[in-house]
Amino acid sequence: MSFWTAVVVLFAIACVTWLRTQKYRALGNKRGDYDHTAREHELEREVEEMRKRIAVLERIATDEQRGKDLAREIESLRD
Repeated sequence: MSFWTAVVVLFAIACVTWLRTQKYRALGNKRGDYDHTAREHELEREVEEMRKRIAVLERIATDEQRGKDLAREIESLRD
C-alpha cells in the first residue's frame, strides 16, 4: 500500500465517522431531548396520581379498621 493510498483510506474513514456522528447527534437532539422531557413529565404526573391514590387507600384502610373497632365496641356495650 502506498503512502497516498493510506492517506485516502484514512480520510475516507474519518469522513464516514464524522458523518455518522453528525447523524446520531441530529437524531439525539430531535428524539432524545424532546421525548425524554415529555416522557419525564408524564411519569411525574403518573407518580403524583399514584401518591394521591395511595393516600386515599391508606385513609380507607385506616378508617375501615377504626369503623370495625367502633362497631365491636358498640356491640359489646349492647350485651
